[in-house]
Amino acid sequence: MTKEELIAKMAASAGITKVAAGNALQAFTGAVTSSLKKGQRVSLVNFGTFTISRRKARLGRNPRTGETLRIPAAKVPKFSAGKVLKSAVR
Repeated sequence: MTKEELIAKMAASAGITKVAAGNALQAFTGAVTSSLKKGQRVSLVNFGTFTISRRKARLGRNPRTGETLRIPAAKVPKFSAGKVLKSAVR
């Protein structure tokens, strides 16, 4: 599903315009992003939890040249599906 398809489905389901649904989706993603930037987790009951995971620095290898290179540590977003979402997909 693309972003446009999601917006259309949200608009039809909520009985609002596509513009309003697009604004709502933008507000949601912005709120999740800003919370994760602050190091906070975002938990949506029955849906899932967005958190930040830390990856340690490690050594990697360039597949083309075989040269060893250092991959720096990084913070990456992570999503854990909730119990209800998991059971709905099965």
